[in-house]
Amino acid sequence: MTDYSGLPKAEVHIHVEGCFEAGDVIRNCEEAGIPLRAPRDRLFEAHDLKSFLEMLDWLCGTFRTREQLATTAYKFAQRMGRSGVRYADVIVNPTHWPHWHKNIPGMIDAFDAGFAAADQDGHPPVGLCVSLLLTQSAAEAIELVELLSGIRHPRVVALSIDGNEAAAGRTGPRFAEAFRRAAAVGLRRTVHAGESSGPEGVRDAIELLGADRIDHGVRAIEDPELVDLLAQKQIPLGICPISNVVLGMYPSLAEHPIDALRKAGVPVSINTDDPTLLDTTLEASYAACAEAFAWDSETIRQLAATSVRASYADPAVKARILADLDAWQA
Repeated sequence: MTDYSGLPKAEVHIHVEGCFEAGDVIRNCEEAGIPLRAPRDRLFEAHDLKSFLEMLDWLCGTFRTREQLATTAYKFAQRMGRSGVRYADVIVNPTHWPHWHKNIPGMIDAFDAGFAAADQDGHPPVGLCVSLLLTQSAAEAIELVELLSGIRHPRVVALSIDGNEAAAGRTGPRFAEAFRRAAAVGLRRTVHAGESSGPEGVRDAIELLGADRIDHGVRAIEDPELVDLLAQKQIPLGICPISNVVLGMYPSLAEHPIDALRKAGVPVSINTDDPTLLDTTLEASYAACAEAFAWDSETIRQLAATSVRASYADPAVKARILADLDAWQA
């Protein structure tokens, strides 16, 4: 397989909660006297989306100090650099973090300290997408947006929403006002949709939430009119093919719709979702997809360019990455 770690690219759909290293989690547990949820070699074991989200809650509960969060942020940027990522938008959902969800400003500051230190050491810049959980209320969503608009932290680039769509049911109408307010204060909007729900979640993300990027979105393929809408509006999908196969959405990469969406004119990018927990890397995801769909180097270059354009990086950062991408050779 071709090594794509040298390919200049962005990662735009990745959760900080999915990048923990087992050694760090075990150290957290030892320091706080927390019993391990499973033996070390099965610490990250999950069988479906529900058990996966429950595992995330447990893992996040082991992070209790500012230093632990800053270290996690630094190591995240290091991981991105090893994969050839030049910029990353990372999602953090405060509801998963029991010791931090009532101190979101402190949480953002701690992550910012780690990202800033990493940036100074030459690792890729990172933007923070603060996420709602799909099961939260309209009032909780508005409260988060008001908090983010009050602190105006430069590290925070977007409002996000994630979680289990199947468990939450239709949420577009519930969160429409919060997303309207987010847009009004200059926050970008990225929405998990079209994963555990069908194409209707993607349509709501566009029409009710004003999403300028959709995380997953793959089940839009089930609605040809929606595919046309995505292509017409050029709304990018941050797709995580390995995640979709591991968590059982599709039986194999060959049956994944990323290539069909790409050929239909929808802007699609390759991302990892939760790389440590899914035992993948971004370069491995590119290589697996290239092999499954027989993509040539020009197609790979176009996909990487889409990831950069879909990111919330500053225009100058995007321009630099795209210039390097033009010069890239497989």
